[in-house]
Amino acid sequence: MAYVIKRYSNRKLYDTQESRYVTLEEIEEMIRAGKEIAVVDAASGEDLTSVTLAQIILENERNHRAALPTAFLHQLIKHGEAWQDFVQRSMKSSLEGIVSSQREMERIFQDWASRAGWGISGPRVEPRRDGAEPDSEQLREEVSTLRERLRSLEERLEKRKNQK
Repeated sequence: MAYVIKRYSNRKLYDTQESRYVTLEEIEEMIRAGKEIAVVDAASGEDLTSVTLAQIILENERNHRAALPTAFLHQLIKHGEAWQDFVQRSMKSSLEGIVSSQREMERIFQDWASRAGWGISGPRVEPRRDGAEPDSEQLREEVSTLRERLRSLEERLEKRKNQK
């Protein structure tokens, strides 16, 4: 579920979950912490998320924290929608590849662990059969589960090394 931020006509941003006004920097921190943000106009309900995220990027540019190459920005402006479509397709394809590779890695790792007699089991996130893309929360949970499994295996391996 996305964190809803309302933007008022005076350009103030209001975090509806925390019941407080927030800055662009605070929204940036929320996103870096993994929160999904949705910014809407308080009066009309219009989605202002991409405009706000672009504003955060531009503020970072102004402060020289991001330093996007000028040539990249020229190309982005020059090619407009065609460039945006390309970037969206590329990002979607990359994410699908990462998820697919992650699932394949998990399958191979499970097979390898069972052959080694480690008897590792745990919740598996199965691919959706309806063709829908997994949501970001599901992906975060899957990554968290894989990290925990890896940590457990590293501990077991270290114990075996110490026993020898």
